[in-house]
Amino acid sequence: MGGNQTSITEFLLLGFPIGPRIQMLLFGLFSLFYIFILLGNGTILGLISLDSRLHTPMYFFLSHLAVVDIACACNTVPQMLVNLLHPAKPISFAGCMTQMFLFLSFAHTECLLLVVMSYDRYVAICHPLRYSTIMTWKVCITLALTSWILGVLLALVHLVLLLPLSFCGPQKLNHFFCEIMAVLKLACADTHINEVMVLAGAVSVLVGPFFSTVISYVHILCAILKIQSGEGCQKAFSICSSHLCVVGLFYGTAIIMYVEPQYESPKEQKKYLLLFHSLFNPMLNPLIYSLRNKEVQGTLKRMLEKKRTS
Repeated sequence: MGGNQTSITEFLLLGFPIGPRIQMLLFGLFSLFYIFILLGNGTILGLISLDSRLHTPMYFFLSHLAVVDIACACNTVPQMLVNLLHPAKPISFAGCMTQMFLFLSFAHTECLLLVVMSYDRYVAICHPLRYSTIMTWKVCITLALTSWILGVLLALVHLVLLLPLSFCGPQKLNHFFCEIMAVLKLACADTHINEVMVLAGAVSVLVGPFFSTVISYVHILCAILKIQSGEGCQKAFSICSSHLCVVGLFYGTAIIMYVEPQYESPKEQKKYLLLFHSLFNPMLNPLIYSLRNKEVQGTLKRMLEKKRTS
Protein backbone atom coordinates (compact mmCIF):
# COMPACT_ATOMS: atom_id res chain seq x y z
CA MET A 1 0.00 0.00 0.00
CA GLY A 2 1.09 3.53 -0.71
CA GLY A 3 1.97 5.98 1.99
CA ASN A 4 -1.20 8.05 1.48
CA GLN A 5 -3.55 5.11 2.08
CA THR A 6 -5.25 4.72 5.46
CA SER A 7 -7.27 1.85 6.90
CA ILE A 8 -11.03 2.15 6.65
CA THR A 9 -12.98 2.34 9.92
CA GLU A 10 -16.36 3.00 8.28
CA PHE A 11 -18.12 2.59 4.95
CA LEU A 12 -20.37 4.94 3.02
CA LEU A 13 -23.21 3.06 1.35
CA LEU A 14 -24.00 4.66 -2.00
CA GLY A 15 -27.45 3.05 -2.16
CA PHE A 16 -29.56 4.54 -4.92
CA PRO A 17 -28.06 7.32 -7.08
CA ILE A 18 -31.31 9.27 -7.38
CA GLY A 19 -32.73 12.70 -6.52
CA PRO A 20 -34.12 13.71 -3.08
CA ARG A 21 -37.77 13.55 -4.17
CA ILE A 22 -37.48 10.01 -5.51
CA GLN A 23 -35.56 9.04 -2.37
CA MET A 24 -38.48 10.16 -0.22
CA LEU A 25 -40.89 8.26 -2.48
CA LEU A 26 -38.77 5.10 -2.14
CA PHE A 27 -38.55 5.65 1.62
CA GLY A 28 -42.35 5.58 1.89
CA LEU A 29 -42.65 2.61 -0.47
CA PHE A 30 -39.95 0.54 1.24
CA SER A 31 -41.41 1.40 4.65
CA LEU A 32 -44.74 -0.08 3.51
CA PHE A 33 -42.99 -3.20 2.22
CA TYR A 34 -41.17 -3.51 5.56
CA ILE A 35 -44.46 -3.27 7.45
CA PHE A 36 -46.02 -5.91 5.16
CA ILE A 37 -43.05 -8.23 5.78
CA LEU A 38 -43.38 -7.92 9.56
CA LEU A 39 -47.18 -8.19 9.55
CA GLY A 40 -47.39 -11.06 7.06
CA ASN A 41 -44.72 -13.24 8.63
CA GLY A 42 -45.78 -12.22 12.14
CA THR A 43 -49.36 -13.28 11.35
CA ILE A 44 -48.12 -16.67 10.15
CA LEU A 45 -46.12 -17.17 13.35
CA GLY A 46 -49.07 -16.12 15.50
CA LEU A 47 -51.58 -18.39 13.74
CA ILE A 48 -49.26 -21.40 13.85
CA SER A 49 -48.51 -20.94 17.54
CA LEU A 50 -52.16 -20.38 18.54
CA ASP A 51 -53.91 -23.11 16.54
CA SER A 52 -53.02 -26.69 17.52
CA ARG A 53 -54.34 -27.91 14.15
CA LEU A 54 -51.36 -26.21 12.55
CA HIS A 55 -48.87 -27.97 14.80
CA THR A 56 -47.65 -30.21 11.98
CA PRO A 57 -44.19 -30.60 10.40
CA MET A 58 -45.12 -28.49 7.35
CA TYR A 59 -46.19 -25.50 9.46
CA PHE A 60 -43.30 -26.05 11.86
CA PHE A 61 -40.88 -25.48 8.97
CA LEU A 62 -43.02 -22.58 7.70
CA SER A 63 -42.67 -20.91 11.09
CA HIS A 64 -38.89 -21.15 10.81
CA LEU A 65 -39.06 -19.68 7.30
CA ALA A 66 -41.13 -16.79 8.68
CA VAL A 67 -38.53 -16.17 11.41
CA VAL A 68 -35.75 -16.11 8.79
CA ASP A 69 -37.69 -13.66 6.61
CA ILE A 70 -38.36 -11.31 9.54
CA ALA A 71 -34.74 -11.47 10.71
CA CYS A 72 -33.34 -10.92 7.21
CA ALA A 73 -35.61 -7.91 6.62
CA CYS A 74 -34.75 -6.41 10.03
CA ASN A 75 -31.06 -6.79 9.18
CA THR A 76 -31.10 -4.95 5.83
CA VAL A 77 -34.21 -2.78 5.40
CA PRO A 78 -33.68 -0.33 8.33
CA GLN A 79 -30.20 0.48 6.99
CA MET A 80 -31.69 1.01 3.55
CA LEU A 81 -34.28 3.41 4.98
CA VAL A 82 -31.60 5.33 6.92
CA ASN A 83 -29.57 5.71 3.72
CA LEU A 84 -32.59 7.13 1.90
CA LEU A 85 -33.10 9.76 4.61
CA HIS A 86 -29.39 10.47 5.28
CA PRO A 87 -27.33 9.39 2.24
CA ALA A 88 -24.09 10.72 3.74
CA LYS A 89 -24.40 8.80 7.04
CA PRO A 90 -21.71 6.07 7.17
CA ILE A 91 -21.83 2.62 8.73
CA SER A 92 -19.01 1.48 11.00
CA PHE A 93 -16.67 -1.32 9.96
CA ALA A 94 -17.90 -3.52 12.82
CA GLY A 95 -21.52 -2.76 11.95
CA CYS A 96 -20.88 -3.58 8.30
CA MET A 97 -19.23 -6.91 9.13
CA THR A 98 -22.08 -7.80 11.49
CA GLN A 99 -24.70 -6.97 8.87
CA MET A 100 -22.89 -9.01 6.22
CA PHE A 101 -22.50 -12.00 8.58
CA LEU A 102 -26.19 -11.95 9.56
CA PHE A 103 -27.36 -11.60 5.96
CA LEU A 104 -25.26 -14.61 4.89
CA SER A 105 -26.44 -16.64 7.89
CA PHE A 106 -30.12 -16.01 7.15
CA ALA A 107 -29.68 -16.54 3.39
CA HIS A 108 -27.88 -19.87 3.89
CA THR A 109 -30.46 -20.99 6.45
CA GLU A 110 -33.35 -20.19 4.09
CA CYS A 111 -31.69 -22.19 1.30
CA LEU A 112 -31.45 -25.22 3.56
CA LEU A 113 -34.95 -24.79 4.99
CA LEU A 114 -36.45 -24.81 1.49
CA VAL A 115 -34.74 -28.16 0.85
CA VAL A 116 -36.08 -29.53 4.13
CA MET A 117 -39.58 -28.32 3.26
CA SER A 118 -39.43 -29.98 -0.16
CA TYR A 119 -38.39 -33.24 1.54
CA ASP A 120 -41.32 -32.91 3.94
CA ARG A 121 -43.76 -32.52 1.01
CA TYR A 122 -42.08 -35.44 -0.80
CA VAL A 123 -42.65 -37.75 2.16
CA ALA A 124 -46.21 -36.46 2.72
CA ILE A 125 -47.31 -37.04 -0.88
CA CYS A 126 -45.14 -39.92 -2.07
CA HIS A 127 -45.18 -41.93 1.19
CA PRO A 128 -48.34 -40.79 3.04
CA LEU A 129 -48.74 -44.00 5.08
CA ARG A 130 -45.20 -43.70 6.46
CA TYR A 131 -45.29 -39.93 6.94
CA SER A 132 -45.94 -39.92 10.69
CA THR A 133 -43.18 -42.45 11.32
CA ILE A 134 -40.61 -40.70 9.11
CA MET A 135 -41.31 -37.04 9.97
CA THR A 136 -41.33 -37.36 13.74
CA TRP A 137 -40.91 -34.25 15.88
CA LYS A 138 -37.37 -35.35 16.73
CA VAL A 139 -36.51 -35.49 13.01
CA CYS A 140 -38.19 -32.13 12.34
CA ILE A 141 -36.33 -30.37 15.16
CA THR A 142 -33.05 -31.95 14.05
CA LEU A 143 -33.55 -30.83 10.44
CA ALA A 144 -34.47 -27.27 11.49
CA LEU A 145 -31.53 -26.97 13.91
CA THR A 146 -29.15 -28.38 11.30
CA SER A 147 -30.31 -25.76 8.80
CA TRP A 148 -29.68 -22.94 11.29
CA ILE A 149 -26.31 -24.27 12.47
CA LEU A 150 -24.97 -24.91 8.96
CA GLY A 151 -26.22 -21.50 7.84
CA VAL A 152 -24.33 -19.74 10.64
CA LEU A 153 -21.17 -21.84 10.19
CA LEU A 154 -21.00 -21.16 6.43
CA ALA A 155 -21.38 -17.42 7.08
CA LEU A 156 -18.70 -17.63 9.77
CA VAL A 157 -16.24 -19.11 7.24
CA HIS A 158 -16.70 -16.08 4.97
CA LEU A 159 -16.32 -13.69 7.91
CA VAL A 160 -13.11 -15.36 9.17
CA LEU A 161 -11.58 -15.16 5.68
CA LEU A 162 -12.61 -11.53 5.23
CA LEU A 163 -11.57 -9.99 8.56
CA PRO A 164 -7.77 -10.33 8.05
CA LEU A 165 -7.97 -8.37 4.76
CA SER A 166 -6.77 -4.77 4.66
CA PHE A 167 -9.27 -2.14 3.52
CA CYS A 168 -8.22 1.22 2.18
CA GLY A 169 -9.75 4.14 0.30
CA PRO A 170 -12.15 4.85 -1.17
CA GLN A 171 -14.63 3.82 1.51
CA LYS A 172 -17.65 4.11 -0.78
CA LEU A 173 -19.62 0.84 -0.97
CA ASN A 174 -21.69 0.55 -4.12
CA HIS A 175 -24.68 -1.11 -2.49
CA PHE A 176 -27.62 -0.43 -0.20
CA PHE A 177 -26.26 -2.74 2.51
CA CYS A 178 -22.99 -4.57 3.27
CA GLU A 179 -23.09 -7.31 0.64
CA ILE A 180 -20.00 -9.54 0.62
CA MET A 181 -18.96 -9.08 -3.03
CA ALA A 182 -19.33 -5.30 -2.76
CA VAL A 183 -17.20 -5.30 0.43
CA LEU A 184 -14.50 -7.44 -1.19
CA LYS A 185 -14.09 -4.88 -3.99
CA LEU A 186 -12.85 -2.35 -1.42
CA ALA A 187 -10.09 -4.60 -0.07
CA CYS A 188 -6.53 -3.56 -0.96
CA ALA A 189 -5.37 -7.17 -0.87
CA ASP A 190 -5.70 -10.34 -2.91
CA THR A 191 -9.32 -11.53 -2.58
CA HIS A 192 -9.06 -14.52 -4.91
CA ILE A 193 -9.53 -17.06 -2.09
CA ASN A 194 -12.54 -15.13 -0.76
CA GLU A 195 -14.17 -15.03 -4.19
CA VAL A 196 -13.56 -18.75 -4.71
CA MET A 197 -15.12 -19.49 -1.32
CA VAL A 198 -18.15 -17.31 -2.15
CA LEU A 199 -18.63 -19.27 -5.37
CA ALA A 200 -18.08 -22.61 -3.60
CA GLY A 201 -20.52 -21.65 -0.87
CA ALA A 202 -23.09 -20.54 -3.43
CA VAL A 203 -22.78 -23.82 -5.31
CA SER A 204 -23.09 -25.85 -2.09
CA VAL A 205 -26.19 -24.05 -0.74
CA LEU A 206 -27.82 -23.00 -4.02
CA VAL A 207 -27.08 -25.30 -6.96
CA GLY A 208 -27.02 -28.58 -5.02
CA PRO A 209 -30.15 -27.85 -2.95
CA PHE A 210 -31.93 -26.42 -6.01
CA PHE A 211 -31.51 -29.63 -7.99
CA SER A 212 -32.41 -31.71 -4.91
CA THR A 213 -35.60 -29.68 -4.58
CA VAL A 214 -36.42 -30.04 -8.29
CA ILE A 215 -35.93 -33.83 -8.08
CA SER A 216 -38.21 -33.99 -5.04
CA TYR A 217 -40.95 -32.10 -6.88
CA VAL A 218 -40.60 -34.27 -9.97
CA HIS A 219 -41.39 -37.29 -7.77
CA ILE A 220 -44.18 -35.31 -6.11
CA LEU A 221 -45.70 -34.40 -9.48
CA CYS A 222 -45.66 -38.05 -10.57
CA ALA A 223 -47.35 -39.04 -7.29
CA ILE A 224 -49.99 -36.29 -7.66
CA LEU A 225 -50.93 -37.53 -11.13
CA LYS A 226 -51.65 -40.94 -9.61
CA ILE A 227 -54.02 -39.59 -6.94
CA GLN A 228 -57.55 -40.83 -7.67
CA SER A 229 -59.38 -38.24 -5.58
CA GLY A 230 -59.92 -34.99 -7.46
CA GLU A 231 -60.05 -32.96 -4.24
CA GLY A 232 -56.88 -34.58 -2.88
CA CYS A 233 -55.08 -34.03 -6.17
CA GLN A 234 -56.11 -30.37 -6.26
CA LYS A 235 -55.01 -29.79 -2.64
CA ALA A 236 -51.64 -31.46 -3.17
CA PHE A 237 -51.03 -29.60 -6.42
CA SER A 238 -52.00 -26.25 -4.82
CA ILE A 239 -49.55 -26.71 -1.95
CA CYS A 240 -46.70 -27.86 -4.20
CA SER A 241 -47.24 -25.13 -6.79
CA SER A 242 -47.00 -22.57 -3.99
CA HIS A 243 -43.75 -24.11 -2.79
CA LEU A 244 -42.35 -24.15 -6.33
CA CYS A 245 -43.11 -20.42 -6.75
CA VAL A 246 -41.07 -19.60 -3.64
CA VAL A 247 -38.25 -21.94 -4.67
CA GLY A 248 -38.11 -20.45 -8.16
CA LEU A 249 -38.06 -16.86 -6.89
CA PHE A 250 -35.48 -17.50 -4.19
CA TYR A 251 -33.03 -19.79 -5.97
CA GLY A 252 -33.43 -18.07 -9.35
CA THR A 253 -32.37 -14.63 -8.13
CA ALA A 254 -29.66 -16.01 -5.81
CA ILE A 255 -28.06 -18.19 -8.52
CA ILE A 256 -27.94 -15.24 -10.95
CA MET A 257 -26.23 -13.11 -8.29
CA TYR A 258 -23.62 -15.52 -6.95
CA VAL A 259 -23.17 -18.41 -9.40
CA GLU A 260 -23.45 -16.67 -12.78
CA PRO A 261 -20.08 -15.28 -13.98
CA GLN A 262 -19.52 -11.67 -12.95
CA TYR A 263 -19.32 -10.40 -16.53
CA GLU A 264 -22.68 -11.89 -17.56
CA SER A 265 -24.80 -9.24 -15.80
CA PRO A 266 -24.02 -5.56 -15.11
CA LYS A 267 -23.14 -4.74 -11.48
CA GLU A 268 -26.07 -2.32 -11.14
CA GLN A 269 -28.48 -4.98 -12.43
CA LYS A 270 -27.29 -7.46 -9.81
CA LYS A 271 -27.59 -4.81 -7.10
CA TYR A 272 -31.25 -4.21 -7.92
CA LEU A 273 -31.83 -7.94 -8.27
CA LEU A 274 -30.57 -8.35 -4.71
CA LEU A 275 -33.01 -5.62 -3.68
CA PHE A 276 -35.82 -7.79 -5.06
CA HIS A 277 -34.33 -10.85 -3.36
CA SER A 278 -34.04 -9.25 0.09
CA LEU A 279 -37.17 -7.08 0.05
CA PHE A 280 -39.84 -8.71 -2.10
CA ASN A 281 -39.18 -12.40 -1.34
CA PRO A 282 -39.83 -12.03 2.44
CA MET A 283 -43.00 -10.08 1.63
CA LEU A 284 -44.28 -12.62 -0.91
CA ASN A 285 -43.45 -15.77 1.07
CA PRO A 286 -46.40 -15.47 3.51
CA LEU A 287 -48.81 -14.79 0.63
CA ILE A 288 -47.58 -17.63 -1.57
CA TYR A 289 -46.87 -20.21 1.12
CA SER A 290 -49.44 -19.72 3.83
CA LEU A 291 -52.09 -17.02 3.58
CA ARG A 292 -53.58 -18.59 0.42
CA ASN A 293 -53.64 -21.99 2.13
CA LYS A 294 -57.18 -23.03 3.12
CA GLU A 295 -56.07 -24.33 6.52
CA VAL A 296 -54.38 -21.03 7.38
CA GLN A 297 -57.33 -19.05 6.02
CA GLY A 298 -59.68 -21.13 8.18
CA THR A 299 -57.56 -20.47 11.25
CA LEU A 300 -57.46 -16.75 10.50
CA LYS A 301 -61.27 -16.61 10.12
CA ARG A 302 -61.80 -18.47 13.39
CA MET A 303 -59.43 -16.10 15.20
CA LEU A 304 -61.18 -13.02 13.79
CA GLU A 305 -64.64 -14.39 14.64
CA LYS A 306 -63.48 -15.25 18.15
CA LYS A 307 -62.17 -11.71 18.60
CA ARG A 308 -65.47 -10.21 17.41
CA THR A 309 -67.59 -12.31 19.77
CA SER A 310 -65.36 -11.75 22.80
